[in-house]
Amino acid sequence: MSTITTSDGTSIYYKDLGPKDAQPIVFHHGWPLSSDDWDNQMLFFRLKGYRVIAHDRRGHGRSDQTDTGNEMDTYAADVVELARALDLRNAIHIGHSTGGGEVARYAARAEPGRVAKAVLIGAVPPIMLQTEANPDGLPKAVFDGFRTALLANRAQFFRDVPAGPFYGFNREGAAVSQGLIDNWWRQGMMGGAKAHYDCITAFSETDFTEDLKALDIPVLLMHGEDDQVVPIANSAHKAIKLLRNGTLKTYEGLSHGLFATHPDLINADLLDFIVA
Repeated sequence: MSTITTSDGTSIYYKDLGPKDAQPIVFHHGWPLSSDDWDNQMLFFRLKGYRVIAHDRRGHGRSDQTDTGNEMDTYAADVVELARALDLRNAIHIGHSTGGGEVARYAARAEPGRVAKAVLIGAVPPIMLQTEANPDGLPKAVFDGFRTALLANRAQFFRDVPAGPFYGFNREGAAVSQGLIDNWWRQGMMGGAKAHYDCITAFSETDFTEDLKALDIPVLLMHGEDDQVVPIANSAHKAIKLLRNGTLKTYEGLSHGLFATHPDLINADLLDFIVA
């Protein structure tokens, strides 16, 4: 397996495919998944001639199951170390859900010349949690429910999420894919329970407002209008107002996991943004 060891001794697994002199595209997965969630996109862009990279966030997938450091500043610092180790320059960073938050924080702090563009898909910024400054966010009780379910029976919880709201399979008439459900569960159970528990706080309570304001690169926001996990009104509709060079593209009727349920549509739009 390909890994780097971070400054705090954590082993981070990554995939790196394609010509080393081609423009890199870096994929950042959502909670509680792994780099495997991007298999379709990595193959698509590899066959287009790009260098494609994806890593398992610490505590997830094949990376070390860490007890500490499961928060957004450390996640972004790990990406800094990965980009340096692989000498990634002029890269496109694409993040889904929690990974979108990771992209925003990393890109705002990246070394000069490392990042060309960013894409946030169904992403958590600017902040999910209901606060005084964000009164229409989701109540803390929602995320407490996630923590309770994870503690009670993580394996069952990781069946229920993809079978229900994540892919919109709870909607009447939905074309349910058992393969997607099984693959979600497989990826989730590869990771560490403690890291997954901590990451609920990371994705729900981290405020990315200043990160979004700091970005001067082109940023594409892609969001399903029927996202039941990261509702669009509290995320993309707010994030676009904070970006200096942002574009918002929404998808009627599509879910949180839209790049997995509709890869042909999303891949084509990603390619259009990358080559523009």
